[in-house]
Parts: sequence; structure tokens; C-alpha cells
Amino acid sequence: MWLPGYHKWMPKFALLALVLSLSAGPAWPAGTGGHAAEIVNVLLGVVVVLLAAKLGGEVTERMGQPAVLGELAAGMLLGNLDLLAGITILEPLKTNSGLMLMAEIGVILLLFEVGLDSNMHELFKVGGSAMLVAVIGVAAPMGLGYATSAMFLPQAGWWVHLFAGATLAATSVGISARVMQDLGKTHTKEARIILGAAVVDDVLGLIILAVVTGMVTSMGASGSAKIEFGPVVLIIGKSVAFLVGAIIIGRRVHLNALRVAKYFKVHGLPLALAICYCFALSALAGVLGLAPIVGAFAAGLVLEESDYEVFLRRGHPPVGTLIKPIATVFVPMFFVFMGLRVDLRAFGSWSVLGFAAALSLVAIAGKQVCSLGVTERGLNRLAVGVGMIPRGEVGLIFTGMASSLLVSGKPVFDMGTVSAMVVMVMLTTVMTPPLLKKVFEREPAAVA
Repeated sequence: MWLPGYHKWMPKFALLALVLSLSAGPAWPAGTGGHAAEIVNVLLGVVVVLLAAKLGGEVTERMGQPAVLGELAAGMLLGNLDLLAGITILEPLKTNSGLMLMAEIGVILLLFEVGLDSNMHELFKVGGSAMLVAVIGVAAPMGLGYATSAMFLPQAGWWVHLFAGATLAATSVGISARVMQDLGKTHTKEARIILGAAVVDDVLGLIILAVVTGMVTSMGASGSAKIEFGPVVLIIGKSVAFLVGAIIIGRRVHLNALRVAKYFKVHGLPLALAICYCFALSALAGVLGLAPIVGAFAAGLVLEESDYEVFLRRGHPPVGTLIKPIATVFVPMFFVFMGLRVDLRAFGSWSVLGFAAALSLVAIAGKQVCSLGVTERGLNRLAVGVGMIPRGEVGLIFTGMASSLLVSGKPVFDMGTVSAMVVMVMLTTVMTPPLLKKVFEREPAAVA
């Protein structure tokens, strides 16, 4: 039972708990060590990271911004306490393997949720404008991002520029969808084009990520920095074949598993099957040399709420509803870890700030080009272009992948590049809601 006025003292209690967690540090009871000490460090780390994520999310949501920005900012604060206040007690968080694993699970669950929200039927029903907007909205930012990276980082390898372009190609339209919902514009043709393009954009973006990651991984394994046509074609073929196989073969396997599962009475079976399917496809993608998140997205794309109709009639909640509590724990950990990797000292470099500003400009311009793909007359093309601007969590996922991949023992994105990408993601995410409101209010949108 809730105590009277809990909403007033709960934030203070959470802040107190965070302070106590910080003061606890990596200490463990006397006489323990080894495995026990590692477990205690992971448990304390989870407490710190989760509380920081929720407090950060609370602050940004009260400011009218998505919680992901608060989670990222919380990680940046925790990761730079040494620089800001001389506190070094949280430095082990950056290299805690247990927390890293939880963050990886978080990003897998995030892409699984994105796939669940991207209906297969919607993918095949998107109109010509939505398809053209998505293709241009991927190609233009990728080319501009590659050129910008080559200009500011002339000494870097082509793989750095390619990953920079891929990061700019990503789109997180969940933010735009929320704004359109608040404005009551979800019924407009502009909104349908944006959301339809988002589905195609997700698929194209994940294919690009799979190809680029595969190229960098194979290059790191061979030690060669040259682009070879054969391996590139093989990686593209594997990526496309995996997605097609997951959709066609994977769906049949999933449906057959549900036909057998309906005879079971054990509690929680729908959730267990969905998680197993997600992790199995993620693992298969990893075995094939693709990013595991590609498998997670494919798994979510294949699953549909109607598949679980038997369980729904028995009173089981929808799979998407079952996944959310788990994702609520693991997904914020990924964004906090992204923040932990950002070194605020990099922002003292004019070259990093200039790179971040240039990336932000081309990220915006590239998505405005995609508005040319709107073929219908009388539509608010500017609204479509603005709706495709935010990179949000998708841009952070690409950045995280690039910072973890190694070429010749060095990460694809160094600390300065990660910082520049984070600034770009934050700017494009923060600016989209007010811009979208203005462009929708300025010109009446066409109603379907």
C-alpha cells in the first residue's frame, strides 16, 4: 500500500539510495573474494547504473525530452566523476564484464522491441513515397557522413568513414511518432509516410550495419586494410539471406513451436518462447559474422501478436507487454554504458566540437533530402524531412558497435569520434519535437 504523499518523497529516496550506492563503491564483506567479490561488484554496479538511468530519465522527461537522453547524460556524469569531482570509485564500472553483458542483452531486447513494433504487413504495404523516402533517407546521410568524416579525419581508415556514414543513415522515428500523436496528426498522409519509411529504414539500416560490421570484422581477422570485392559480396549475401531466411523459415519454425506449446499448461511459456527465439536468432547472426542485434530485429519482425491468440484467450498478456518489464531493466543499462564511454575532456578539443557540428548539420541536411521522395502533391514535405531527423537510440547503437569493433587492436571509433557522434545524436533528438510542431502548425497537413 502506498504511503500518503509518496510522489513527493520518492525522488528524494531514490537520490539518497544513489548516494549510498556511490559511497558503497566496489567494497564487499570481509573474508569474501574471487567469484563472490565479482558478484557483489556486479550487484552494486546494477544498483548504481539503474538508479542513475531512472533519475536521468526522470529529469529529461520532465523537460519534455525522451528518457534515453537522460540515461545517456547519467552515464556521462558517472563516467567523468574523476574529472569533475576527483571521485574515482566508479571507474571499475567502465570495465565490469558482468554489466557489459547486461548492456549487450539490453540492446538486443531493444532491437527485439523495435522489430515487434514493425509489423511485417506494414513493411510490404508501404507506398511508393514511403519506400523512396526511406531509400533516399539512408543513401544521402550515409554519403554525406562518409565525406564529412574523411574531411575531418583524413588520417583515419576508410572503415571509420564508412561507419560514420552508416551511423548518420540511422533513424529513430519513435520520437517523431510520439510528437505526431500528441499533435493529433497520426491520421495524416505525412505521418503515414514517415512511419512507413521508418519501417523500411530500419531494415535497410540493419542490413547496412550487418555489412559494415562484417567487413570490419573480416578485415580485422585477416589484418588487411584493403576492400576486397569477393568478401563484400559474400557479407551482403549473408545479410540478405539471413533476413529472408528468418522471415520465411524462421516464421514457420516459430509457428510450429507455438502449435506444440498450446498443449502445455506451464506458466510463462509465451514469454519464454519469445525470448528464446530472440536469443537464438541473435546467436545465429553472430555465428554468421553479423551483428547479433540484426537477429534480434529479425526475430521481432517475424513475431506477431496474432500468433499467440490461443494464449491471449487464456488470459495471457500480449508478448510486447510481457517483454517491457524486462527491457525496462536491461535497455537503460546500454545507454548508461554508452555515456560511460564518453570522455568530457574530448569536448575541450575544437576539432571534436567542429566535427560534431559538421556531423549534426549533414545529419539534418541528409534527412531533408529524403523529402524529395514524396511524390504526392499538396503534402507537407518539410514535415516528412523533419520527422526523419532524430537518430536517438539507433544512432547510439551504431556508435556503440563502432566503439567495440577493433581493427589492428584499435577501436573503429576512438573517444573523440564517439563524443562527436553522441553530440550529433543528442542534438538531432532534442531539436526534432519543437521543429516538428512548428512545421505541422505552419502548414495544414493533408488528411487521408
